[in-house]
Amino acid sequence: MKLDNVFKKTRLSSGRKGYISLSSARPEVPEGLLRKCNKCGSAIIAEDVKNDHYICPKCGGYFRVHAYRRIEMVTDAGTFEEWDTGLATPNPLEYKGYEEKLGALRAKTGLDEAVVTGKAQIDGMEIVIGVCDGRFLMASMGEVVGEKIARAVERASRERLPVILFACSGGARMQEGIISLMQMAKTSAALKRHSDAGLLYISVLTDPTTGGVTASFAMLGDVILAEPKALIGFAGPRVIEQTIGQKLPKGFQRSEFLLEHGFIDGIVERPQMKETLAQILMLHKQGNIKAEHSDDRDDADGNTGEARDQNEGFGKLSVNNQLASGWDRVQLSRMNDRPVGSDYIRELFTDFIEFHGDRYFADDKAVIGGIALFRGMPVTVIAQAKGTNTRENIERNFGMPSPDGYRKALRLMKQAEKFHRPVICFVDTPGAFCGLEAEERGQGEAIARNIYEMSGLRVPVLSVIIGEGGSGGALAMATADEVWMLENSIYSILSPEGFATILWKDSSKAKEAADVMRLTAEDLYRMGIVEEVLAEPSPYTMENLKEVTRVLESKLERFLSRYGKMSCDELTQRRYDRFRKL
Repeated sequence: MKLDNVFKKTRLSSGRKGYISLSSARPEVPEGLLRKCNKCGSAIIAEDVKNDHYICPKCGGYFRVHAYRRIEMVTDAGTFEEWDTGLATPNPLEYKGYEEKLGALRAKTGLDEAVVTGKAQIDGMEIVIGVCDGRFLMASMGEVVGEKIARAVERASRERLPVILFACSGGARMQEGIISLMQMAKTSAALKRHSDAGLLYISVLTDPTTGGVTASFAMLGDVILAEPKALIGFAGPRVIEQTIGQKLPKGFQRSEFLLEHGFIDGIVERPQMKETLAQILMLHKQGNIKAEHSDDRDDADGNTGEARDQNEGFGKLSVNNQLASGWDRVQLSRMNDRPVGSDYIRELFTDFIEFHGDRYFADDKAVIGGIALFRGMPVTVIAQAKGTNTRENIERNFGMPSPDGYRKALRLMKQAEKFHRPVICFVDTPGAFCGLEAEERGQGEAIARNIYEMSGLRVPVLSVIIGEGGSGGALAMATADEVWMLENSIYSILSPEGFATILWKDSSKAKEAADVMRLTAEDLYRMGIVEEVLAEPSPYTMENLKEVTRVLESKLERFLSRYGKMSCDELTQRRYDRFRKL
């Protein structure tokens, strides 16, 4: 018996009825119908990918998007006007074969260079836009790329328009040598002038953004956004691994890594990109402080509140709370069910968009900050953030900011100053974090810098102490035109426990210390430390938060009206005098 016959086989022959010959032609997939996902390897229908923002329907991975298609996705139909086409690309090194390679790429891609620039609209708002296209020498930055970006930014400055740049690049263009390097300075200098003119620049980082582009225009945005899982870094992963001789951790140099380390404001899914850009543009469109609120209740003689009756700054205080001791107030300020900073932001403002990171080291979750609307007026809102449960408190370090949190807050305040937005801070911290890492990263310097810069901010600044106001960690967000306190909040040089330990060598005497320290809202109002005390319900929880925010909203409107009428010099001089007299 032959081994060939051990297993029965079906022989296919074109001559037998009902059988298909192996030599017959297989069904063909129409060209362009399918493509392979470079993330998961799945075969997917190309049209489905196009219709879903070039996202893999199987794994959610992002395909790279051509420049003109990107512009179609984020701008209003028919509004794009292209600028600066046909610029000749030089060959400063006389690099062999460079011109031929450029010619081949122009024929293949339909692009004249690696970036497309021009003017368009997003939700009816005019913008200048530039989009890098990785098909053209991996969007490396040669002279023409730098020139087109610089020209676009310069024209945006002249026409007083915001700029949006979508970065995608392998970095410098080696074939152009030192000339390529100079484009980093050219684009950065153009953006500095655009910023000095008080104009908005949004940078959007896509996969990959590396090298000289990362070290210039890509990381200079007033707002920096990124697509999910985009590779973003100065040196590429392979270069780093070869240099240090180590395998890099998973997720290193990806968008999520940069968000955690404080370098970008947020990660935006591609389908939401246009909506997010429109929201940011809208919040900057009306960047001037308005002073047309009708209910301005200054004194008839123009007095802004310096000389007032002792009880003028109080709301209708609860009977029970008036009888509370200093220690009672301390306990009330620390209640777990007391509303926290994020609750006030949600209740008082609309269209809030949170920005992240200090641009140096981390995104400190003990500080929340961003832009919002208050009765149609753009404002910058910053809150020291406690959690609402144990997990959140651990995540937010129990409301104790690190240097990164104070630097994030200051970054947002300086941004508010640039765009003429009032700053509203909600203070609620037992004190700045005093751990080893905080000292290593300069906790004292960060607090000092905030106080220093806040004293001279050329926009109105209001701070509201909603819970604990502990030491310099609170003052770093309370160097304001006015400071208000909730009835059962506290504000002090340090905690009663710390006070008792330092002066009496006995932390158990915290209760006695609380009375000695004069840390209640009533005490501080009488001492001229705060301008307003807002009544609280008893007990004060999320269920009756609206009772407080209704009053706060009315007072906030009058504050913005009053201080919005002052010149920058009047604001800073009045703020200086406020602290000078203490």
